Amino acid sequence: MDKILFIHGLASSGAYKMADILRHLLAPCEVIAPDVPMEPGAAFGLLRDLCTRERPDLVVGHSLGGFWAQQMRGFRKALVNPDFHASALMRTMKGEVPYLSPRSGGEVSFFIDEELCAAYEDREKSLFAGLDSEEIALTRGFFAEGDTLVQCFDEFEAHYPGRGVRYPGGHLPTYPEIRRWMIPFMEADLHRR
Repeated sequence: MDKILFIHGLASSGAYKMADILRHLLAPCEVIAPDVPMEPGAAFGLLRDLCTRERPDLVVGHSLGGFWAQQMRGFRKALVNPDFHASALMRTMKGEVPYLSPRSGGEVSFFIDEELCAAYEDREKSLFAGLDSEEIALTRGFFAEGDTLVQCFDEFEAHYPGRGVRYPGGHLPTYPEIRRWMIPFMEADLHRR
């Protein structure tokens, strides 16, 4: 059975609806969807350990999850409206921020301060370092034309030429958008391994 690691976005959790949509549309695939810590070192460590242990056939990341998915080198990836500059958005949200979907540990909010923003900004500096043709071929990006929150298509295309897909929609993809614009590529990528 194919295995997918789904990485949620900022202020979200593994219970985010996109994980369930992938479970439904890519059945019988197993979809692993952890709650990702906010601290970048802990987030990267958790996700890298999961990739090493679970060996997912595809890593799917949405928004901040796309930022993390991009860093899972050596794995086939689908970045959905990835935010390569999360620190800039976080700087507009400083203070206590509520989670928008339930966390497995019951947490209802987290805190953004300058230290957290600077830690993300530091990670952003090396996102595209060391890309080779194999890594580029493993990575695909999906970008909503109506996304008013994150716009990283041009930057993605500069590093992953021809690997980006534009689709009509907003930052949070809907079930029909996922089914029409993403699932055919994801199924093809799963069969390509």
